[in-house]
Amino acid sequence: MKPALLEVMRMNRICRMVLATCLGSFILVIFYFQIMRRNPFGVDICCRKGSRSPLQELYNPTQRSLERVSPPWLELSNTAVLHQMRRDQVTDTCRANSAVSRKRRVLTPNDLKHLVVDEDHELIYCYVPKVACTNWKRLMMVLTGRGKYSDPMEIPANEAHVSANLKTLNQYSIPEINHRLKSYMKFLFVREPFERLVSAYRNKFTQKYNTSFHKRYGTKIIKRQRKNATQEALRKGDDVKFEEFVAYLIDPHTQREEPFNEHWQTVYSLCHPCHIHYDLVGKYETLEEDSNYVLQLAGVGSYLKFPTYAKSTRTTDEMTTEFFQNISSEHQTQLYEVYKLDFLMFNYSVPSYLKLE
Repeated sequence: MKPALLEVMRMNRICRMVLATCLGSFILVIFYFQIMRRNPFGVDICCRKGSRSPLQELYNPTQRSLERVSPPWLELSNTAVLHQMRRDQVTDTCRANSAVSRKRRVLTPNDLKHLVVDEDHELIYCYVPKVACTNWKRLMMVLTGRGKYSDPMEIPANEAHVSANLKTLNQYSIPEINHRLKSYMKFLFVREPFERLVSAYRNKFTQKYNTSFHKRYGTKIIKRQRKNATQEALRKGDDVKFEEFVAYLIDPHTQREEPFNEHWQTVYSLCHPCHIHYDLVGKYETLEEDSNYVLQLAGVGSYLKFPTYAKSTRTTDEMTTEFFQNISSEHQTQLYEVYKLDFLMFNYSVPSYLKLE
């Protein structure tokens, strides 16, 4: 059985979600600076001459879209229900945790630097490091390149992370920001929070080539968390233990000093899903399926697919379990509190290996 279908079955309130999906009578949209409701089929959605926008394809699919899947009505219904439930999960979590999730009533343009804009296809993608963001940035370069690129995998990984190669929402004026948040399809991809955290640790602290992270963060972590550290360790910062990394993250001084680095920052702090309504929440666990659905909605699915390849170094759930074996229950509990909203908002269960107090 497909993982996406299992998720549909696992989440609650299915009947209500089906009704909401079929009728399309209400979709909660959070504008920049405010919350308001609108008709998802309104004329403001369609800005491209002679074509339908991704928002229209998402909320009101054409007969051609229905014919792309088989059996069309069943699979499209499952997909629609799945993504409606994911949207509602975010909305419900924001509402239930409003004291925490909406401490700030407004956002500033600087909060929007992770939202990549594609004018041609009316898309906004909030990238989350360690959730296939390199390949999605490659795709966005193909989509916005106007013929410059055709194969995303021909774009070097380091080039995909050059900020000048993609335009982000913070580069627009506030009226332009509001218009795009209202009219473009907004999406992001998420991952099990602790698996993403271990992936970030392995990439940034166990690879010898990441000297910039060792110098900026490794030396600081060792100085604060390691007793009797050697002068070499304090100078290089290239042998941070996972236990020390966790202690650094839960240290109140760390959070007062500066925001987390984007590689281990929470998704709700990077993408602000309690302030910005995301039309589609993709998951790392169903990455290829969800990614190709986005491309289909954008009208490019017939010739552009999400890159598929098996990454041998990928962080797995089993690997994550091993990393947490030496973390005390007290520190596990404190770390879970840091990432709790991400667990709740994106419907990830408390890991079975955790020993929460």
